[in-house]
Parts: sequence; C-alpha cells; structure tokens
Amino acid sequence: MPLTKRIIPCLDVDHGKVVKGVHFLNLKDAGDPAELAKRYSEEGADELVFLDITASSEKRKILKDVVKRVASEIDIPFTVGGGIRSLSDARTTLCGGADKVSINTAAVEQPSLITKLSESFGRQCVVVAIDAKRRYEEKRGKITVETKEGRCWFEVYTYGGRRPTGLDAIQWAAKVEQLGAGEILLTSMDRDGTEKGFDLELTRSVSENVNIPVIASGGAGCPEHFLEVLSIGKADAALAASIFHYNKYTIQFIKRFLRARGVEVRL
Repeated sequence: MPLTKRIIPCLDVDHGKVVKGVHFLNLKDAGDPAELAKRYSEEGADELVFLDITASSEKRKILKDVVKRVASEIDIPFTVGGGIRSLSDARTTLCGGADKVSINTAAVEQPSLITKLSESFGRQCVVVAIDAKRRYEEKRGKITVETKEGRCWFEVYTYGGRRPTGLDAIQWAAKVEQLGAGEILLTSMDRDGTEKGFDLELTRSVSENVNIPVIASGGAGCPEHFLEVLSIGKADAALAASIFHYNKYTIQFIKRFLRARGVEVRL
C-alpha cells in the first residue's frame, strides 16, 4: 500500500502573530496562532508547522508561551522551529508541546547539532529546514538543474531568508540526512507567497537525492499545485499557508481533490 501523503498548514509567527508575505518580505498579519491551529486541527490537517521566523535574525529564543498555547489546542503532530540553537533549546521546545524541532540557521552554522539532536531525541524528532533560491550564474561544484528559464543551481539561505550561504541545496540536503535529520522542510524562496505553484524542479531534485521525507513549501495556490508537487515533485508532504489562512481552500477540499486523482491521503 502506498504511503499516505500529508497536507500541512504552516504558521509563520512574528512576535506572537501569524504573518504571511511574498518572497519572505512585506509581512501581513494573518491571525492568532492558537485560533488558526485549532481550526486546522479540526479541519483534518495531518500535522502543523510553527516557525518563529524572526527569532534567528533577532538572535532571541523562541516564544515558549505561544508554542505552549498552540500545542494545547491541537491533537496532531506539531513541528516547531525558529531560534533553536542548542540541545537545551530543543528540549525546552519539546517539553513545551512540540513533537519535532526544526532547525535551519543553526544547522548550517553548527552541523554537529543535527547529530546531537538525533542522538538525544531520535531522528524522527529532527527536521532540517532548507530555504533555497535559484541561481543562474555558473558556479563550479554545484548541482545544476534544467528549468524552463535555463540551467540553475539552488542556494541555501539562513536567518529567515536574509543571508546567502553559498551552499548548494541539493548537496546540503544529502548532508543533513547523513548527519541524522529525519525529515527536510524545503522552501522555495522564489515561490514563497506567490501562489504560482511549488518549485517542482527544486523539490524533485532534493527528493531524488535523499531517502528521508521531503516536505515541499512555497507557492501553493490551488489544488492542482498540491497534485503536481506530490507526484511530479515526488514530495512526501505539501505545506501551505496563504491559501489556508485566508480561506481560499479548506484542507478537506484539497484532500478530497487529491484522493479523487489517486493520491493516498488521510480523510
């Protein structure tokens, strides 16, 4: 029996409020985290992702009280990221109600943390988030992918999409798997908030180069986009924010659409 594909709403949280922007910029208020979380849990979301998107850039700890408030409203797996830089931060987050922790900036700056988290809490608890952007200039040693716009490689960004790292996203994904990551949350910065569809080339390239689940993020605008990324993009799960926050589609609508087209989902 094929593995069930997951539909995951995401709460991008900035100082206690859910926000949404385009290409990680021009953030607008989208509501209260606990209220949205409760709604998504009741709507049949498979999991929920909570990202404190300014914690790393502001060099502060994650908002523990907000995490606890959200956790108390849901009964589905809960992934929390943003500002987690140590085993202690992860332990606090997990004790606050999270089932998994997501790291991005800390993973790049101290890759050994991935292994420490995996050894301490189990691989299934460790999600490495990768924010990637297309680069069309030639760079030696990078994995290039053919796209409609020409050959490109994908660069990893940290600090909420503010800092380029020079890392190749496909190579980095394979590395984090080796280090002990149990899952990858892969966001296309080019597609973030655009509702123009997921980056299928990025998602497929990473999915084909790792043996751990890949959650595709960035660009969901309609049911067809979920179908494309779960089939053509080979993602194990699809994450979205805007279309759920602003009631464009419900999670159940997306799932019924997918089920009708042969995609295994939990209704």
